[in-house]
Amino acid sequence: MIVAPLSVLLGFVLARLHVPAAWILGAIVVSGISALGTGRELKVNAKFYNFCRGIIGVLAALPLAGVPPAELLHYLLPGLVSAAVIIGIGFVGGLTLAQYSARKSHGDELTVSRETGVLSMLSGGASIMMTLADELGADMRYVALTQYLRLLAVSMTLPLVASFLTHPGENHSAGLEVTWWMWLLVIAIALIGEPIARKVHLPAPAVFGPLILTAVIATLLPVPIAPPEPLAVTAFMSIGWVCGGGLSVPALKRFATLLPATITFIVVVMVSCAAMGAVVSVWLDITFFEGYLATSPGAIETVLALSSEGGGGPAVVALQLIRLICILLFAGSLPKILRAIDRRGKR
Repeated sequence: MIVAPLSVLLGFVLARLHVPAAWILGAIVVSGISALGTGRELKVNAKFYNFCRGIIGVLAALPLAGVPPAELLHYLLPGLVSAAVIIGIGFVGGLTLAQYSARKSHGDELTVSRETGVLSMLSGGASIMMTLADELGADMRYVALTQYLRLLAVSMTLPLVASFLTHPGENHSAGLEVTWWMWLLVIAIALIGEPIARKVHLPAPAVFGPLILTAVIATLLPVPIAPPEPLAVTAFMSIGWVCGGGLSVPALKRFATLLPATITFIVVVMVSCAAMGAVVSVWLDITFFEGYLATSPGAIETVLALSSEGGGGPAVVALQLIRLICILLFAGSLPKILRAIDRRGKR
């Protein structure tokens, strides 16, 4: 009960000090201290968090409003290239992990299969990777651990790194007049966006459903969509609670023998994605802040929240969406890809 008011208090202080992502950082600090102090993970209500993810989707769509579809095609090639690089790193890393595990385990239960290794190392769609692990016969426990650690590392470092980068503009929702019906509109979009996205099998439906719905509605309204600040602050803090609340000692002790290799790869992925962000920023003539967020290895909600607060342009949303779609297509085809590699190896 004390986490929420303390998060508001710390977030307000950080915001007054003009600290970037103040509300996210405040919630991370408070929930993290609570989780580590009590030894229990801080659980965030799933329905509440889905609603907040919808608000993040609305905020993320603001830079897309009014942008012609032809201009978005401008990001297709860079998005595909960055996706190919990141998927390639995850694929090679997963196969390497499987080989390393086989040498160390000598056939015992700690062996990591190729499917397990690759699914655990793909950066994006963490919850979907866990579901696919069960369907593809991979070790869902190890995939969940690795994806959790990656999300934790990325989510914790994103606000810190972003605070040292030059932001391209002001908060997209700042300075806009909020009318009473805007509350109803934004809440409705956040609530109905996800079920609509699930109907059409859109990836990350809780985020991309409201995001796309907002972009469509924004083209029809004569006034800009302006999410009320209390809704935006609540959504930002929910991201922090989920990130910091997972910092429990029991969670960090799981599969301790496999953590060194896992953490090493996470660092390699984060550095590689940052390097790709530098390439993309030069390619598209955008700030490194936007390039870094556009190629971040997961933590899509945190990425979109930071992009909205920092005035990021449509490149962040476009490249993240392109990469996520590519990763999901690749993961779904993983058994066929591995069988094709086996057939080629036997020739």
